[in-house]
Amino acid sequence: MPVKKIGVLISGSGTNLQSLIDEINKGNINGEIAVVVSNKMDAYGLERARSSNIDTVFLDEKKYKDFELFNDAIVAELKSRNVDLVVLAGYIKILSGKFIEQFKNKIINIHPSLIPSFCGRGYYGMRVHEAAIAYGVKISGATVHFVDEGADTGPIIFQDVVSVSDSDTAEVLQKNVLVLEHRLLPLAVKMYCEDRLCVKGRRVVIK
Repeated sequence: MPVKKIGVLISGSGTNLQSLIDEINKGNINGEIAVVVSNKMDAYGLERARSSNIDTVFLDEKKYKDFELFNDAIVAELKSRNVDLVVLAGYIKILSGKFIEQFKNKIINIHPSLIPSFCGRGYYGMRVHEAAIAYGVKISGATVHFVDEGADTGPIIFQDVVSVSDSDTAEVLQKNVLVLEHRLLPLAVKMYCEDRLCVKGRRVVIK
């Protein structure tokens, strides 16, 4: 089976990116990261990529006339490397409809809650965990899903849960959920690279 080429989009520290790099290096994923793209010049994830000899690209949205042209620039970087799969690993920008259409069912995102709870526009990073704690949930978790035209509305690939105690803070919850993220995202990418994910309506069937 041919090795899949992966493009990873990040905005921050890149711990989920690191989990992918580690699993690929162990031989657990039949894929290679062709490029890491960030909308933040100081994103530490870029350093993680460089230390693993992975191509990196910083694209400044302010240098583009509009949102569409910025997204077109990202797509160009991905297509120039013949990317098969796009992974959003802590990427906080919404993708354009054109971007999503060109990579239909080929974009995977990780979200730090049990979708459809605490997701959509405005819910990212610590905001998700703060909202979950404020609501008083007894469980939370992580979701890996395909990306569609909505915000966190695509078909779900994997989910897992953590218990939330009365004493947990948003910071504690974030730490606990990250453990799930670092397991679920590489697993979803592994399954994709083995052609084992089949999208049927809202359901992802694992072959």
